[in-house]
Order: sequence, then C-alpha cells, then structure tokens
Amino acid sequence: MKKLTGCVFLFLMAVLTAYGQQRQKYEFRRNLPVYADSLLKDLTYPMAWGNSPITDFNEWKKTARQKVFDCMLAPPPVANVSVNILATEQREGYRALKIEIPLSRYYTVPAYLLVPDGDGPFPAINALHDHGAHLFIGKEKMIRPLACEEDTVKADADAWAKNLYEGQYVGDYLAQHGYVVFSADAPMWGERGQQEGPRRDKYDMIAGNMMMYGIDLSAYMTYDDLAATEFLATLPYVDADRIGAVGCSMGAYRAWMLAALSDHIKAAACICWMTTTDEQLSFKYKRTENGGFANCLPGLRRWLDYPHIASLACPNAMLFINGRQDKLFPEAGAEKAFRIMHDVWRSQGADDQLETELWDMGHSCPQRAQERALQFLDKHLKPL
Repeated sequence: MKKLTGCVFLFLMAVLTAYGQQRQKYEFRRNLPVYADSLLKDLTYPMAWGNSPITDFNEWKKTARQKVFDCMLAPPPVANVSVNILATEQREGYRALKIEIPLSRYYTVPAYLLVPDGDGPFPAINALHDHGAHLFIGKEKMIRPLACEEDTVKADADAWAKNLYEGQYVGDYLAQHGYVVFSADAPMWGERGQQEGPRRDKYDMIAGNMMMYGIDLSAYMTYDDLAATEFLATLPYVDADRIGAVGCSMGAYRAWMLAALSDHIKAAACICWMTTTDEQLSFKYKRTENGGFANCLPGLRRWLDYPHIASLACPNAMLFINGRQDKLFPEAGAEKAFRIMHDVWRSQGADDQLETELWDMGHSCPQRAQERALQFLDKHLKPL
C-alpha cells in the first residue's frame, strides 16, 4: 500500500473527527467528569455561614468576602476615573449619555448613563446585562442604543429586547421612574469584544489564556462592576446611600455578586440566576452547558456555594425570581438555594429583607418581572 500523503491523512482525520471518533473507555461525558457525583459529595463548603467556626456575623462576612476575593485572583490596577462624554440625547423624562471611563489602568470602558430630569440627588442602579451566548451587544441589552450607534447595533438590540425582555429596555424603564441608570459592556461583550468578531466558542479559550496571566476573566467582570458602582457613588446627582443593582441571567449573577462584595449596594433584583452546585454540575438534567467561564472563580467551590456567596449581602434587601420552566436553572436548585439564603437572613433577624419567588415562566425577564423589580427597588431605595 502506498504511503498516505500528509494532505490525504489530514483529510481522513478531519472526516473521522467530524463523524465523531469514540473510544470504548472514557472519563468525561456530557461536559462533566464521570466522577461528578463523587466530586459533589466532597464539597462541604467550610466557609459557609453555619459551617464556619466564626460565630460573629460581621467577622464572618469580612473573612468570607476575602476568600471570594482570593479566588478572584489578582485585581486589575485601579485607575483615576475621568469621564469622557461621547454623545448625549434627551429622552422622555431623562437624558441619555454615552461615556467612556477607565475602570482600570489597563482599559477604558464604553458605557451608557441615564440621568432623570431634575436636580436630584436620585437613587441609582447598576444595570447588568445578560450572557445569552450573544456577545455582539452588551450595555445595549439594558439601555436603548443612542442615535450615534450603527444601525446594525440598534437593530440587534431591539431584537434582543423583544426576545428576552418583552420589548422593553430595563434601563430606560427605570430611568423613566426616577433612577440614574448605568450600564457597561462586560469583558468580551459589545465594544469590549474580539477584533475578529463575536464568537461564543472563543470565550472559553480567551478565559483560559487570561488565567495564564494569573488573572480571571469572570473575576474581571465583577471587579469592573465594583469599580463602576464606586463611580456611580461619586456622581453629584446620585444619592450614594441609595444605589442598587438589577439583572437577568448572567446579569442576575453579576447583581448578587456585586451586592455580596460592595457595601454601596443596598438592594438588588436578580432574575433567573440562582442555583446550587449539586444541581448545576450533575447528570440530573440534559444540558449542553452546565457552568462555564462566565461564572468561574478558581477553587471557590471548595469553600462556598452560590447561595453562600449571595448571603454576604445580608442583611440588605435582595429579590430573587426564578422560572419553574427555566431549563438552565431547574426549580429544585433554586428552591435549595432560596432555603439556604433564608436561613442566613433569618439568623440575623432580617428575613423580611429577602424575597424569593418562583414564577411560571422560562429563562426570561418579561415586563411583569421588570415591574416587580421596580416595585422592590422603590420600596428599598426611595424614601417614603
């Protein structure tokens, strides 16, 4: 038999790969190690409130927060914040600005800022956009794009708002009700994306490369959210004692992470992102994706589960809404997480500050959920 040429060999290998090469013995199945159940059994969460030997709640918060920051690896270096206004336009009852601010010494971040008409000071919201495996837009998922944006961006944002938010931009909705609203692109979204264009399959590769620098891409998203909230608190027309956060899906994850790690956040509305690791990373459900680098902080599961981290926001006001038909976050996981968090708030005599709800809906943020978030935020961020 004649020797295969290099090109023919590579072609045959590509064909075999396309049709799926399989070995009889393997160690990973459906994106998880086959020993996932054993891994889950070994997660005891020794830093969680009630598991930790620390009995003073404030001391526990300080220690557990530091553990989260340790697992977030090195933070980006702090920058002196100076705002560059790129565009402004008047909308019904509020002004819309496109700005750039340095959230670290490494990068300057495009963001939208909505400011109600009047003198203020106003309550403020950090509006945190979702993931959706759609990276072409970020801040534009939460705030209607300004006239200065390209038509492709405007059309894409309108389609996304229609699909996930029932046609309503959350940020504009809140601004119409008297809130200063800030929203920025997370790393890898919108104007912070990849030069070659947005591709979901490149996110994990870039996240892995970031770890080679000793930093974490998901952590940078949270560090940026913290820095943006610090910026909000400095604005003369913002009441620094009345700042909240809101988000759906990854935006909800960002919202409760921010509430857990920032003393500025007094209330947060989190829609369609809460679960426990034993439900998220198990073989119980047929999923194409379980966790992912967008919420991956190295080693943190060895210390705290998701609801334990969210409990660092106690005793502040928190709203969680999950959908009973949500295929990404099954009902059982949400219920377990809700019970864990209520135990924490109850232990501090603050259970009335935590509101958890399961709705008959899928993974979405319909207008009625936005109305519920507004009602909650008004209750806690607007004076009587």
